[in-house]
Amino acid sequence: MPRRRQDRLDPERFATLVTEAIDRIPEQFARYLENVTVLIEDDPTPEQLDSVGLDPRRDTLFGLYEGIALPERPHDFHGHPPDRITIFRRPILDACRSEREVRREIEVTVVHEIAHFFGIDERRVRQLGY
Repeated sequence: MPRRRQDRLDPERFATLVTEAIDRIPEQFARYLENVTVLIEDDPTPEQLDSVGLDPRRDTLFGLYEGIALPERPHDFHGHPPDRITIFRRPILDACRSEREVRREIEVTVVHEIAHFFGIDERRVRQLGY
């Protein structure tokens, strides 16, 4: 049976679920997220998809980290604009059949993108289950 978009979840409720997922990040990790902005967009742009090697005609993303990962920053790193984590609403809604599934996917996506901020590569993030 094909999956149906979770249309009943309005943008405000989706934003609340993202905020709740961020609020559940343990303090020992959350304290490092001071200069990280979390955004919600409807869909990734073709440029965002291309930046991670995906084909905009057939691929999509649930989230994207853009910035300089902590381990790659020089000791005098300051004055830079915030890193960005973008959560993409429509792809998540398209993949989920209930609010419960949406909540879980948002949580997984937030942790996945924060892991990239900490310098964990895609392969290792997936091995960890995110």
